[in-house]
Amino acid sequence: MARTIAKDYEVKRQAILSTAASFFAKNGFDRSSMTKLAEACGVSKALIYHYYDSKDALLYDIVHTHLTDLLDVVQGVDLSSSDKHANLHALTRAILLAYRGSDEQHQVQAVAMAALPKAERDVLADLQKQMVALVSRALQEAAPAYFKSNPNRLTPVTMSLFAMLNWFYMWHRPGKGTSREDYADLVADLVLNGISAEIT
Repeated sequence: MARTIAKDYEVKRQAILSTAASFFAKNGFDRSSMTKLAEACGVSKALIYHYYDSKDALLYDIVHTHLTDLLDVVQGVDLSSSDKHANLHALTRAILLAYRGSDEQHQVQAVAMAALPKAERDVLADLQKQMVALVSRALQEAAPAYFKSNPNRLTPVTMSLFAMLNWFYMWHRPGKGTSREDYADLVADLVLNGISAEIT
């Protein structure tokens, strides 16, 4: 007989994921024990193992959930405007706003690529590639002449845009200085104006 899933199963799983992301980001994945994690979660270690059979499985779910949610956001951005620069601005804003509240998951993401088995890393890498492809397409549409004459620059420009967005959490303090929306616009402007300067 199949085991009945508790009504609050998903709520508890999400709570464990959120706390574990913060715990791993603060203490380091390799130095984090399941015993200490259980204490941080306010549950027994047995309960965590009820959801995840290993620390690696928990790490994978943290990053997979984060990337899947982020990809859903990116894929949901309306890029149908004839103003392709506005589309790129909309995309950078959506990405940075999606990072809000997920800074720890974002930090842990970098760890996963080295700590997890290749098969799982490949799944996560595919999610990342899908996001990169969407941004690359928006960049191509925003500056078609530039990338047609310089196709080898599309990947470096795309990854530079992501780099500027990805490290926002390192120095930004909520309520102080530049907002997420303004910084996202700044990143898009820096990229587009840099391309424009090279063309002219």
